[in-house]
Amino acid sequence: MTRRTEWPGADAAGPEYAAGPPGGPSGPGPGAGSGEGAGRRSRSRSSGSPSSSRAEEGEPRDPVEQARNICLRLLTGTPRTRKQLADALRKREIPDEAAEEVLSRFEDVGLIDDAAFADAWVESRHHGRGLARRALVRELRTKGVDPAVIDEALEQLAPEQEEETARELVARKLRSTRGLDRDKRLRRLAGMLARKGYGEGMALRVVRQALDAEGEDTEGLDEPF
Repeated sequence: MTRRTEWPGADAAGPEYAAGPPGGPSGPGPGAGSGEGAGRRSRSRSSGSPSSSRAEEGEPRDPVEQARNICLRLLTGTPRTRKQLADALRKREIPDEAAEEVLSRFEDVGLIDDAAFADAWVESRHHGRGLARRALVRELRTKGVDPAVIDEALEQLAPEQEEETARELVARKLRSTRGLDRDKRLRRLAGMLARKGYGEGMALRVVRQALDAEGEDTEGLDEPF
C-alpha cells in the first residue's frame, strides 16, 4: 500500500502545492540509498542554497503565489491599505507585475478596501484617541490613502462632534492642572489639543471656557497663544 505524505500548509497554499516539495513522487523515497553515497546526498541537501531551502520548506517559487501568501499573512486580523501591502511586497523584492496582479485581484474581491479602511480609521482614532481632522488626515496620508477618499471618510466627523470631543479631552485633563498658574494651565491644555490636531482657535475657545467654569480669570485669553 502506498503511503501518502501530508505536507504542512499544502491545503492553504492551493492544490498545486498539495503534491509535496519540488522533486515530486518520482524522486527517491525515504530510505533510498545507503552508506557513503546516502551520506553525500544528505550533506549536499543540507548545504544547499537559501532558495533551495525555502523550496524544500514549501515556499512557492511563483512570484504571484509568493505575493498572494505575503498579503494574506499581513491581512490576517489587521486591515491594511493597498500602499502598505505594495510597500511590503517591494521590500520582499516581489516583481512589480506580480505585485500589481495580486493587489488588483485583492481589491476586486474586497480584501483591500481603502475607503472602508479610512472610515474605520476615522471612527476608531477619533473616538478612541480623540484625534481631530488634521491629525487624522496626516495619519491616513502616511498610509497611502487617496486624498479624495480621506475627504469622504472625514464627512462622518461633524465640526460639532470634533468640538465636543475637545471639551471632553480638556475636562479629563483639567484636574491634573489645578494648582498651576493660569497661563501654565492654558499652555498645557491647549498644547494637548494641538498635538491631537485641533486648530488654535478651537483649542483656545474650549480651554478658555473650561477655565472660566472653574472661576479662573480668563480676561485676555482671547489672544492667540
